[in-house]
Amino acid sequence: MLWLAGRIAWPLSAAAFCGILWLGSQALIPVVIREAIDEGLVPGDMNAVLSWAAVLLGLGVVQSVSGTVRRRLNMYNSLSAGFRTVQLVVRQAHLLGSTLERRVDEGEMVSLGTSDMNALGSAFDIVGRTVGALVSVVLVAVVLLDQSATLGMMLIVAVPAIVLTMGYTLRPLHRRQSDYRDLQGEMTSRLTDVVAGLRVLRGVGGEIPFARSYRERSQRVRKAGAQVAGAEALIRAAQVLLPGLLVGTVTWIGARAAVTGAVTGAVTPGELVAFYAYAAFLVEPLGTFTETADRFARAHVAARRAVALLAMEPDSGGPGAAPGPVDAPTGELTDQTSGLTVALGTLHVVVAPTADGVRLADRLGGYTDAPVRLDGTLLTGLPPDEVRRRVLVVDNRARLFSGTLRAALDPHGAADDLAIAEALRVASAEDVVALLPDGLDTAITADGRRFSGGQRQRLVLARAVLADPDVLIVVDPTSAVDAHTEDVIARRLRTARAGRTTVLVSASPLLLDQADQVSFVEGGRVAATGTHRELLAAEAGYRLVIQRETGEIAPAATPCTPSTPSTRLATRGSGE
Repeated sequence: MLWLAGRIAWPLSAAAFCGILWLGSQALIPVVIREAIDEGLVPGDMNAVLSWAAVLLGLGVVQSVSGTVRRRLNMYNSLSAGFRTVQLVVRQAHLLGSTLERRVDEGEMVSLGTSDMNALGSAFDIVGRTVGALVSVVLVAVVLLDQSATLGMMLIVAVPAIVLTMGYTLRPLHRRQSDYRDLQGEMTSRLTDVVAGLRVLRGVGGEIPFARSYRERSQRVRKAGAQVAGAEALIRAAQVLLPGLLVGTVTWIGARAAVTGAVTGAVTPGELVAFYAYAAFLVEPLGTFTETADRFARAHVAARRAVALLAMEPDSGGPGAAPGPVDAPTGELTDQTSGLTVALGTLHVVVAPTADGVRLADRLGGYTDAPVRLDGTLLTGLPPDEVRRRVLVVDNRARLFSGTLRAALDPHGAADDLAIAEALRVASAEDVVALLPDGLDTAITADGRRFSGGQRQRLVLARAVLADPDVLIVVDPTSAVDAHTEDVIARRLRTARAGRTTVLVSASPLLLDQADQVSFVEGGRVAATGTHRELLAAEAGYRLVIQRETGEIAPAATPCTPSTPSTRLATRGSGE
């Protein structure tokens, strides 16, 4: 929060100055009224009344102008602090890359960009009023000490006592807000999960169990919210009760002084009116103090969440990375963890369990600190931007972002229509674009939800082909398409990526038959390497994996004919 305050120091200072003028002018109004009564109304001097009325009008103008400017500055400070927080979070998310998804829930990120942003902004919104309230209370205390030592001392003692009491009531609120914020983040994560997986839930009949689980969690959030509301109700009651007691006490003492002369010196009618006006005025700054404590308690919870995210370090790409660009790779890509070696310019398919395949892809893409070498150089020793430019990883978590389809396929706007059309042809996605009303200029929703699973998978593959990286790594690129389309994609991808290094993690015989080299990973290590037919003939474990993929019994020791598209159609749904 101090960093945010430093970034908007001038607007904050201007808001504080306007806050002083705004509440300071209000604090002087009882003095003007007192003088107008004692010097004008009581002796019957209308000139004095008019003079003090002009002063009162001037204070009203100052109050109006400064209040308007203060409100505008406070709004600027609030929005600036909130959106700067979002900028920091987005920048940190960019730096963390794939690490973010493994360490932070989606609901937590959504809450940071919504409720936490508003909480931090509201704390900066009230700064101008708080400074003005503090200065005005000091000003009132000085005036009252001059008029009545008893009232002045009472104010000096009562105001800190009220603030401390309100601070004590904020302790349970702070704790309950933190618990409520945790549950709210979990609930948001559940909500994003059900929106993303609604089609899957309907397919397996899981709507009722999930709805039951969601209802239970929502009740926990409701109860936590009720506890927060109870603490807030106590604070709101105290905001009215404690200043009200002070107003009543000041009024009673002032009235008694006017009637009995108990306070040293005679109390004039103007001073009695001023006493009551000051007591009524103090409700505003005292309420501001308690509201400030409440807002800063909320902001503290939000800031702690944001700082926890900003303190995270990416898994790789430390300060030891070499500066400047690197040349295109001319050697092998090797993963020392699994023992995988991928020759330059080849189509290499890795057969591995899903979890091992995803971890392998993350390592080959430089998303972890694992010892992976490109041209003999560790990826962790290269600039992260260069690694991202040279090596592209695409898995089943890849998404299409909202906007036009053209922008989703070519985010940098560097490709022409012919290049995009060729990439779509390689991914066998021309029919997807042909069905759209405006073709490539059709607006799509977040994550391309208007498309089926197979259509979205082909569009993501087309985007990867269009990027044309030196090394392309794709996990299950055809798991959601029919066998005929898969065969077309396999042949076109091999041709389009000729001379470039391509690594596919898949157990599809149609892809395996197009591979220059196949590696079979078992237990996290490469157990065998060769062509598809060589491994079918020599590796029993490999044959079992392929049998599970095709539903066929592959020959053990004779060269085999790869599964035809028609056979694959009989054993695998289209996913469309």
